[in-house]
Amino acid sequence: MNDTGALHMERAHTEGSRAPNRRLIGPYHLITRLDPSGPGFPPVPQRRFIARSPDGDRTVLLSAPLDGTDPARFLVEADAARLLSVPWVAPVTEVSPPSGAPWYSSPYLPALPLPVALAVHGGPLPERTVRVIGAALAETLAGAHAAGVTHAGLSPAAVLLGGDGPRLTSFGAVRAAAPDGEQRSGLPGLEPGSLAPEQASGGRPRPPGDIYALGAVLAYAATGHTVPDSAELPASLRSLISRCLTRDPAARPSAVEVLTALPTVSAAPSATVLDSAAALLTPGWLPGRVVAAVARQSAEVLAAEIRVPQTPER
Repeated sequence: MNDTGALHMERAHTEGSRAPNRRLIGPYHLITRLDPSGPGFPPVPQRRFIARSPDGDRTVLLSAPLDGTDPARFLVEADAARLLSVPWVAPVTEVSPPSGAPWYSSPYLPALPLPVALAVHGGPLPERTVRVIGAALAETLAGAHAAGVTHAGLSPAAVLLGGDGPRLTSFGAVRAAAPDGEQRSGLPGLEPGSLAPEQASGGRPRPPGDIYALGAVLAYAATGHTVPDSAELPASLRSLISRCLTRDPAARPSAVEVLTALPTVSAAPSATVLDSAAALLTPGWLPGRVVAAVARQSAEVLAAEIRVPQTPER
């Protein structure tokens, strides 16, 4: 895709903020969808919107389940994510009541989904950016796994890129898509290349499945494909990504091993596992065109005018 087409595509999914809004989810007025639709983009595990509170004082990232997924499971996963304290996530701050349409909200930070960032950049991201993404995601997964939590929703669309670093969203998308024991391959919202074989066949989500998905995300950021040929991968990351993507769960590295292997500590001699991803967020880690697109999104959202909708979205 040429640069002009990529910029137009990114702009198209934010320009809806300029039109008066006539929809609600819960109490929130919708400004625009976060994710583009159309061929060439990997599936998104949830419906995601940028929205504003009724008093106009707060802007949030609002998530709702896809049609065909389990709304009760969606809310269980959102509530569990609200209690998890790990870095580099878009924190869940509000969950809808059990009655009514399900949704949850996170504070809005200007950011692009990883697939949009590739489109804006005009292709795969620089290795430096891929390493920052890997460090942040591995650090998040290490903390979650230590707390006994499996993310079960990591895919390219679950990763947001903003000026303050990557953010992970979409906790529990695999569990919301189908219960354990049922085939999950081909279900709406699940990116097939990011779904570990044992989870695709209905197995219970476990930490090794998150590592498989992490490898797929890094492969996507580096090549534009979640299942690339090994030769397409950067030579310095080829072995690590291939280990993450092995079919044998027991042969995959742990999140801490991924974090150590990137490496990140060398970027700052005083860095530790707890702050190593932050040590990589030096000027220039995010490509200039992506930075410009994030700034444009922020300006358009800030300028959005919201009118009281007539009826809530169903």
